[in-house]
Amino acid sequence: QVQLVESGGGLVQAGGSLRLSCAASGRTFSSYAMGWFRQALGKERELVAAISRSGGSTSYADSAKGRFTIARDNAKNTVYLQMNSLKPEDTAVYYCAARTRIGPATPEKYGYWGQGTQVTVAS
Repeated sequence: QVQLVESGGGLVQAGGSLRLSCAASGRTFSSYAMGWFRQALGKERELVAAISRSGGSTSYADSAKGRFTIARDNAKNTVYLQMNSLKPEDTAVYYCAARTRIGPATPEKYGYWGQGTQVTVAS
């Protein structure tokens, strides 16, 4: 089992920044690739950014490229999402998740989830 707890969400003006954190406990954190997802009202959950177990490989949704940065600190059992130049369309609940299955990075491949943190970007 892996327990994930997100923090760092909140209300920010367009153009501002937030840093989300996800603290993990339980089984070895470094054994899991991690992802940040978001879900806006009335929309499907989408993968925003993903990072490999070592942190050496990252990938981003087109909407996040150039603005968001995913990173992890395996010594602290924490994964981060730095979000810059935020836009109102970034408003969503953001979830971190641990990947437990191989294959395309869909939500079904992530077996452990946090409770989510709300990010609201005001125009």
